[in-house]
Amino acid sequence: MSSTLSKEIIASISDGTYADPFSVLGLHTIKENGKERLVIRAFRPEAKAVVAQIGSAKPLKLDKISDEGLFEKIVPRRKNRFEYKLKITPYEGKKFDIIDAYNFGSQLTDFDLQLWGEGNHQKAYEFMGAHLKKINNIEGTHFVVSAPSAKRVSVVGSFNNWDGRVHSMRKFHDQGIWEIFIPHVSAGDLYKFEIKSTVQDAPLLKADPYAFKAELRPKTSSIVSELEGFKWTDSKWMNGRQTKQAQDQPISIYEFHVGSWKRKIDNGEEFLSYKELAKELVPYIKEMGFTHIELLPIAEHPYDPSWGYQITGYYAPTSRFGEPEDFMFFVNECHKAGIGVLLDWVPAHFAKDDHGLRRFDGTGLYEHEDPRQGEHLDWGTCIFNYGRTETINFLVSNAVYWCEKFHIDGLRVDAVASMLYLDYSRKEGEWVPNKYGGRENIEAINFLRKVNDVLHTLYPGVITFAEESTSWGGVSRPTATGGLGFDYKWNMGWMNDTLSYIEKEPIHRKYHQDQLTFSLIYAFSEHFALPFSHDEVVHMKKSMLSKMPGDDWQKFANLRLLYAYMYTHPGKNLMFMGGEFGQWSEWNHANSLDWHLLEWGKHQGLQQLVKDLNRVSKEEKALHEIDSDWRGFEWVDVSDADNSLISYIRRGKNADDFVVVILNFTPTVHYGYQIGVPKDGEFQVVMNTDSEYYGGSNAGDSAIQAKWGEWHNQPAYINVTIPPLAALILKPKG
Repeated sequence: MSSTLSKEIIASISDGTYADPFSVLGLHTIKENGKERLVIRAFRPEAKAVVAQIGSAKPLKLDKISDEGLFEKIVPRRKNRFEYKLKITPYEGKKFDIIDAYNFGSQLTDFDLQLWGEGNHQKAYEFMGAHLKKINNIEGTHFVVSAPSAKRVSVVGSFNNWDGRVHSMRKFHDQGIWEIFIPHVSAGDLYKFEIKSTVQDAPLLKADPYAFKAELRPKTSSIVSELEGFKWTDSKWMNGRQTKQAQDQPISIYEFHVGSWKRKIDNGEEFLSYKELAKELVPYIKEMGFTHIELLPIAEHPYDPSWGYQITGYYAPTSRFGEPEDFMFFVNECHKAGIGVLLDWVPAHFAKDDHGLRRFDGTGLYEHEDPRQGEHLDWGTCIFNYGRTETINFLVSNAVYWCEKFHIDGLRVDAVASMLYLDYSRKEGEWVPNKYGGRENIEAINFLRKVNDVLHTLYPGVITFAEESTSWGGVSRPTATGGLGFDYKWNMGWMNDTLSYIEKEPIHRKYHQDQLTFSLIYAFSEHFALPFSHDEVVHMKKSMLSKMPGDDWQKFANLRLLYAYMYTHPGKNLMFMGGEFGQWSEWNHANSLDWHLLEWGKHQGLQQLVKDLNRVSKEEKALHEIDSDWRGFEWVDVSDADNSLISYIRRGKNADDFVVVILNFTPTVHYGYQIGVPKDGEFQVVMNTDSEYYGGSNAGDSAIQAKWGEWHNQPAYINVTIPPLAALILKPKG
């Protein structure tokens, strides 16, 4: 059968190598014998016959011009373009009708394309990926993907037998974006992008980087989905969030891993769903008194033991625990209970899985081509290339996405140190200096500043935390003054020094008192959060309780003391799940926490202590109003290293709001110990971690009288019984 196309074009359409299918397929004007004619072309490899139905006119049977399934027909002359249906008679199965995807023009706006090209698109997820649309009363899905180095990109899925020749996309060459609107594709349909690269023969099969939903592992397809149906009822929380999350407010964070906090009782192998988690976790957090929860990464990831830190689907809440709307329900329930929700966010690196971002269009689109810049040797992952507009659009929009679509209240940014330094965990010769010859990653610095500025502008009150383990200056300072713009920096130095100290036998602690006091040298150089996170209870580091020296009684006493120190030290605090009741074993992502331990009094006592610490830290303004200024802290005595005793005052904005904190890191009871205080009169015991209520020995005083007389540079003093391995929190009565 003769055709209006050349043999070369017919062959390239038939074998899926033609780069511009929209110029051939669909309805086109051609010239025949000097006259303009219209022609319909369709590529349907499953079809034995194809008929075009134009309105109520007589159906036109298309001629088959290639064995692979290319059909065409010259249409009787008409004045204007027109809509038509294709009636497909397949080799197997029933006949069906389709609307031709190649009869639709571009659905992208110049504004989106301009912002994308500039690297300034803050909500790229609104047009990238797969979106249900109705065009000219025809329902379908609009697909958009970035693959600038690809020769051809197709949408493949359950709707076209995963054949990459059927729905090849239109390319916008200036931006490297490909798009197509496919009628009849609806919510729940599976799909991927088939990408023909310039560097290899076999096409790549990639999940959608912007997909809102993904198949449950080990399957890897994206799922057409929209996020518009959920009805939020958290307006009270959202309207008051900026005040609740201000830096003068108490913030106490419970970090947890969704898959191992608790498993189903009747089957310990099964996860709780997002909805079941809302039913069980939210009342628990409210009872415990934590102000916030922080979830380890929940974006889609293929490998459970990565704990969510090696991601393939940045826009898809993992399907392990339910639907995206179910996660919205979980966040909504947290907010209704007055609990803020923070997410662990991973813009430093991504998984190397073949269906993911790595070499997405055959080249390093999201990562650096040079492995000295593009690979994390420690983690076996790829490093984002923050110098590409595609990466900046992708990551900034992702941060916005979680706050916009899921009402997330803040992000903890993972592995910031690895982003800031080009030589992070690399030997000489294994890294590439910046353009000035330095080790700083200038593009990553600019990215971090940008994402913080965007979030704080769009969502006042959203807070960001940096997990940054070096002495980089200004992590939590405004970008306008040269900082990175985070609200808080994790105080890794405090965490390491404190754990190193507390793990020592009490008899040796007097030689290491500087490990407790050193943090106050830099405590106000940043806005700090104090973390005892998941990283401290894995990889043979022992659980928090097992780290403590001594017999069981001393272990519990040491841990109660340690927690009181964290809650009274300047900074917001974070505790990983299981630490609040004294998990004995290290955290294992594959098992539930050992909740049965709460049958025992010592574990109940520790849990009650954490409840009361959360309560006291909220009630006492001195413990939260001034966390990043010397006005909120004053040493009383740091010199009694022989007894491993330290004491200090925490102050609020009002001069009358203060508490005195006394910490005894030995198992010795001190009777009548003299401590300086700011005023005379009766002091009450706000907390004694040695109380029998918490499982302690109940040493200590119930009433304490302060007298005028200078001591420890204070105008008054008290004589107090200091319990063993315990903390006292005191304040003036009344």
